[in-house]
Parts: sequence; C-alpha cells; structure tokens
Amino acid sequence: METRFDFQNLEKKIYEKWEKSGFFNPDICVKKGVTKKSAKSFSIVLPPPNVTGTLHMGHAAVLAIEDIMVRYARMRGLKTLWLPGTDHAAIATQSVVEKKISKEENKSRYDLGREELLRRIEAFAKESHDTIANQVRRMGASVDWSREAYTLDKERNFAVRTAFKKMYDTELIYRGDRIVNWDPKGQTTISDDEIIYVEEKTNFYYFQYGPFVIGTARPETKFGDKYVVMHPNDKRYKQYKHGDKINLEWINGPIVATIIKDEVIDMKFGTGVMTITPWHSIVDFDIAKRHNLDVEQIIDERGKLLPIAGEFVGTHITKARPLIVEKLRAKGLLVKEEPYVHQIATAERTGAVVEPQIKLQWFVDVNKPFVLKNSRIKGIRSGSKTTLKEIMRKTIKNGQIGIIPERFEKIYFNWVDNLRDWCISRQIWFGHRIPVWYRNQEVYCGIEAPKGDGWEQDPDTLDTWFSSGLWTFSTLGWPEKTADFKTYHPTSILETAYDIIFFWVARMILMSGFLLGDIPFEKVYLQGLIRDRQGRKMSKSLGNIMNPLEMVDKFGADATRLSLIIGAGPGSDMKLSEDKVRSYRNFTTKIWNASRFVIMNYQPTKIKPKFTAKDKKYLQEFTHTKKKVEKFLDKYDLNRAAETLYHYFWHTFANKVLEEMKPRLSSNNEADRAAAQEVLMTILKSSLKMLHPFVPFVSEEVWSRLPNKKNKTKMLIVEKW
Repeated sequence: METRFDFQNLEKKIYEKWEKSGFFNPDICVKKGVTKKSAKSFSIVLPPPNVTGTLHMGHAAVLAIEDIMVRYARMRGLKTLWLPGTDHAAIATQSVVEKKISKEENKSRYDLGREELLRRIEAFAKESHDTIANQVRRMGASVDWSREAYTLDKERNFAVRTAFKKMYDTELIYRGDRIVNWDPKGQTTISDDEIIYVEEKTNFYYFQYGPFVIGTARPETKFGDKYVVMHPNDKRYKQYKHGDKINLEWINGPIVATIIKDEVIDMKFGTGVMTITPWHSIVDFDIAKRHNLDVEQIIDERGKLLPIAGEFVGTHITKARPLIVEKLRAKGLLVKEEPYVHQIATAERTGAVVEPQIKLQWFVDVNKPFVLKNSRIKGIRSGSKTTLKEIMRKTIKNGQIGIIPERFEKIYFNWVDNLRDWCISRQIWFGHRIPVWYRNQEVYCGIEAPKGDGWEQDPDTLDTWFSSGLWTFSTLGWPEKTADFKTYHPTSILETAYDIIFFWVARMILMSGFLLGDIPFEKVYLQGLIRDRQGRKMSKSLGNIMNPLEMVDKFGADATRLSLIIGAGPGSDMKLSEDKVRSYRNFTTKIWNASRFVIMNYQPTKIKPKFTAKDKKYLQEFTHTKKKVEKFLDKYDLNRAAETLYHYFWHTFANKVLEEMKPRLSSNNEADRAAAQEVLMTILKSSLKMLHPFVPFVSEEVWSRLPNKKNKTKMLIVEKW
C-alpha cells in the first residue's frame, strides 16, 4: 500500500468505478443480487440546485447529509433510490442572462424577443447544469443518474399542466386583483422567498391629520389616505363612531376622511390611530377588504407617482419623499420627525425595493373547501370536504409527517395559520407558461392548446415553487402511475435547509395532498445554514464565501463532507473554516495509515487464534460503539453518529487498540499473533463499513486493498451493514 491516500487522483477513479458498477440504481442492485426483490424501499429526492451557476457550501452540506442517509440505507439492504435533478429557477436564471445581455450588448429582453431570449437562457442553463452535475460527482453523491430530472423538462412540464388543470377545474386556482410583491426593476411579481430584508436608516414622520396625529416612514404613499382607523375599544376616541366623516387639510388641499373602527389596530403603538393606503400595504389591503373601502393606486409599476400626487406626478418615490415632507412642513402639518431604523423588502435578484401593488394575477386559494377523493391523510376521510390549509396542518399535527428537529413544527404551524392565497403568476418569459388561452370573451384552460384560430395564451409563467411542489412525484412519473411511483412514493425523507420550510416543504405537502390525497414524504430533516468562523452568513459582499470544490481540491471530498457533518445538529447553524476542513483531512490520513498498518501486518494463518480477556473486551467495546452509531443513524442524528465514529477510530482503535497489539504482531506465539491480527482486522472491516457513508472514498479504497479475494470482487458500497 502507498504511504498516503492520494485523494486528488483516486477520488475520480473511485467515483467512475461506482458509476460503472450501476449500484446507484436500485434496479441494478436487485438484478445483481445485492438487494432482494422483496426489500423495503428507501427513497429521497435531491433538492434541485438552481441552474444559475455553481454549488455553494449549503449545497455541499445537502449532498453530504443525504449521501450518508442513502449509503446507510443501501448497505442495510433496502431498495434505495436517490433521485437527482436541477431547478430552472425562473426569475434567478432569467435575471442572470438578462444582466449578461445588457452588459455585453446593451439590449433588453424586449429587443431580443421572447423566442431568442428563451434560446439563450436554455443554452446557459444547459452549461450550468453540466457544471453542477460534475460538482455533485466530486462530492461523492451516489445519486441514480439514470433517473435525473429537470423542473422544466418535457415530463415535468406535462405534470405541471396537469396539476394546474386539476386545480383550475376544482376552482382552487383563480385569477383576480389582489395585493402582491412587485419588483419595479424586474417588472414582475415575486414570492416572499425572493425577498431580502435590508436595514434602512431613514426618518419617521408625525403629521397632523385633522384632529389626529399619524406616523409614517413613507409619506409618498399618503396621497390616497382618506380613511383613519382606530380600535373600537380605544377610550381616547370614543366620541368617534364607525363611518363618521371629518373634514381636514391634507397634502394637496382639503379632503373628507372616514372613521373606520377595526380590532387589528394596536392601541399601544404610537397614538393608536393610523391612516391606510390599501393599494400599497398588505395590512391596509386586508382592512379595506373587510370594510369594503375604496382602493386607489398611488405609485406605478416603475416606482413613480401617479396623477393623484398632483404636482409630484411622474416623480420617483425616492426623490419625491423629501419634497412631500417639505410641503407638509410649509403647511404646518409636520408635527415632528425622528431618526428611524427599519427593515425594507428588496428583490433578491434586482436589488430594487419591493412595492406592494394590487395586480390582476393567478392565485391558489388555500381556504376554499373542496372534496378530497381517495384520501390517505389521517383525519380527512375520502369524499369529505377539506381545504389546502387543513391538509398542510393535519399531516404534521397527526404525526403522519415528522419534522426533525421537532421545534420547527411550531414555526410551521404559525406560518400555515397566517397563510394567504398563493400568487403563482410571474411576468417573465422563462418558466412553465400558464396553460390558459383567451379569445374575445372566451377563456380556455387545458393540458393542451385549444383547437381553432384566434386563441392567445396567457403571457405569464408560473412561480418556480409550483413545479418544485410536484418534485417528489413528478420525478417518479406522475401523472402516470409508474412502477417507480408505486414503489418509491411517498418518499422516505426530505432533507433541506430550514429557511425554505414554508416555500418548498409546505407547498409540496399542499400539492401532494390535493393531487394524490397523500403525503409527499414521511419525514423532513431540516439542516442549518453554513456560516463563516465568526458566525456571519456567507456572502460575496463580505468576501467570506468558501467554495466547496476548492476544499475538495485541497483536502479531498471525504474531509470536506465530514467538516459539514460533525458539529452540525439538525436545524442548527454551523460555523465553518478552512482549518476545520484541514483537521478532517488529518482524520482521513489516520484512517489510511491505521488501515495500512493492519493490512501490511496481516498474515493469513490456519492456526486457531487464542483471544485474551482484553481482546474480548475490545471486541465488545466495538460492538457497543456499532450499536450506538446505528441508533444515531436510525434517528437521523448524523452529527453524533459521525462524532462517535471519529473518536472511536482515532482515539480507541488507532491510538489504543492498535498500539497495544503491535508487540503481539511479531510474537513467536502463533495463536497469540493470530488473535491480535483477527481483532484488528475484524474491527477494521466493520469500521470501514460504518465509516463508508461518511467518508466513502478512502473507505472504498482501503476496502479494495483488504487481503481477501471476495472483497476485491465486491465493492464496499453494497456490502451488508
């Protein structure tokens, strides 16, 4: 054996050997007899990385965590499927390509046209996909490449159109005017997940509004304020009745304001009185809906003031704000102003400040009752009425889906209870186009385009989360009831970062519940975020991003994987540094050196080994360690499983057992020598099996060097646990 594990040359060869064997494919495992046909299944779908570039440390952690689960299941003899894929990530991908075109050609999407822009985006996505696939391989992920999927491929598009049609026919999908997140730069609605909140230092203004003092950080929205809202139990304003009218002087002259009494008002905040701008605030929009109030647009889709602003019409809101304040000051209506720090919503891809707008969009109604046929959801009978919100609640509440760690259940329920109708339309060109067509006053929704002339398809595309919500079953052949679908759905577990529990996890439960009457997965494992050594979020602006491939090049995939597992309990953020990765490179070196010593000092003999009491104690200790590791793995406590193995192999086996056995390996007593060899080889073999899910490359290579012909023809990846 060489004196060191040459990971830079061997890892690629080992992965190619795994791929060539076909053992990533459960069908091949059954065919080659390493998995019984009757075996239970274990299935997991890879959270599809966006085709916008390269993998980051968060993705690397996903691959490491899931590969441990998958390799452990495979070695336990389960029919194991890990299904890979990529996400078209519509807004993100189109944004990257549009920025490139603007920079290099000084052209917009409208200069190119829809067809040409889509051609360029698809070329970019293909190139990015190939980069990501290579990186997934570099991390050692044992995914079944033969089943790889893409959220925008032909099969997934058919699934999306089928799902939309079913929801439309059940009247759970509707088109209406509701308030949405509007990106004035990207010119599209965006989801909550595509918003980044940044701190803004500004002023908070107090204005005289008739007999009341109102406060706001956004005076530019106040042109349309003609309702003053207060709590019905606020004794300070008991002389005012709901619906009372008051005359007052405002920005552009005298107005008549109406008193509205509503329990949503916090009496302890400020003066307990507020005016509302229903078109540009979600809270205000809800108040207006409850009381059937007028709504009026103040700011256009590009962030400029409309004619209602009078002399300020056409001025961008950032420029208009100080001018409006000065006008109110001149009229004697500015009571006071004070410094104010708050979080403002910005669009992740464009950086623009998000402006709530009432827009005609497509929505999924989460509160509308419908009849659920063929229900396999506990607490909801087949043929009974339910809602999408109830499905999302009950599947977790009744324990049909378990969340790891449990503390996230409370956060999940809080989100579901406050869930609004889901806006699923986007004003971009890349993505699944909405399968609705218009002709004069006719509207047609179908899986295929309508026959006849004059039909025009809706120009909007669907929110990426719509197609991602189908991921556990669209990847298995749905809407067809394929053999894969019957065998592997519901999937065993979904592993993902805790920050998308609402945007992805909840929507998968929603989609699966409605379309299948079933759960999408049995468990959800939520991983924490990867932070730098100071605990800061990794970002380009801070210059603290760690590239996983650079770590793999420097220290090997095994060391990189271990650094992302040890110290990272489920749902907890983890600090990562290059020093940590380097320390686990030392561990893989320890594995190699200890294994090399055992193998090179092993001499087959027919002499019956004579075990000492200490030998038996060491073997018992190892059996105890093995049970401990299994217990942790069965509970998905990967951190403690890895930590137990690390400490046992390094501090007990390598530093203690092996050192104590060294003199006996050169003993003249053959039975004693045979016992020492047997103890070391027994522990090494079983250790390699247990280490394999965590450090697959070095363990597989050592396994191939063991002095046993059987082990040279059979790979560690499919050895029995």
